[in-house]
Amino acid sequence: MAPAFGRRKIQGLTAEELANAIGASVRHAFPHAEPSKRERDRYVASLHVEDLALATACALGREAAWDRFVLELRPVLYRAADALDASGTARELADALYADLYGIDDARGERRSLFRYFHGRSSLATWLRAVLAQRYVDALRARKRVEPLEDRDPAAPEHPERTSDPDRELLAPVLEGALRTAIDGLTSKDRLRLRSYYGAQLTLAEIGRITGEHEATVSRHLSRTRRHLRTAVEQRLREHNHLTEAQIARAFELVLEDPGGLNLQEVFDPAMDRKKSQPDRSR
Repeated sequence: MAPAFGRRKIQGLTAEELANAIGASVRHAFPHAEPSKRERDRYVASLHVEDLALATACALGREAAWDRFVLELRPVLYRAADALDASGTARELADALYADLYGIDDARGERRSLFRYFHGRSSLATWLRAVLAQRYVDALRARKRVEPLEDRDPAAPEHPERTSDPDRELLAPVLEGALRTAIDGLTSKDRLRLRSYYGAQLTLAEIGRITGEHEATVSRHLSRTRRHLRTAVEQRLREHNHLTEAQIARAFELVLEDPGGLNLQEVFDPAMDRKKSQPDRSR
């Protein structure tokens, strides 16, 4: 059913095109179950509909929409790039992002614009800055990968201490799933800080340049996010997975011993909140 925006066109979209865009946003927000009418109405009312319509029109290749985007939002993208890196590296990423937003025709002749990932939950300007910042983080991380690896006996097992512990096989995947759910519930800025620090191994100062914050503020936000994640994970394990307190404690113990593909030790080790145990990445 079309939303209650009347028959007027928004950003040049027909009522049907706008309804399709909003419907796709609703399906993305409620992937596992059909929302109630009240939930749907509340969600739609929270959307940045004008921005969603502009992004949809651009994805459809509407010339007037692109003219408006270039006039109003391309400068936003370039200012964000210059704030990230005045040397021009981020400006190159902004140009590449602009090309991806325009999209290319696939083998079936359909436009594959990056705008299809914008669902109107934030302003378009905020979303663009977040996408650019993440690409900048990924670029920094890629450069760090060229550092030499430690010598290791190729015949040695990668995880010699890992055994077929039945507790691990049962609890570790459950904890990992709870962690991913908790991370999904964070704000985009909290996720960006978390990934930048623990995934890309950026310093607090580097993250501050990305988020526009002082490094001390970044540090405080990371500590708060760690505490929130642990509380959220424990609650999900208790209420959703029905684990006992002993099982929850055992799950954390196992993953701290061998974090596997996720760097859970830094995320969950309470000692990380004590400055003396943190690695100095402030400079």
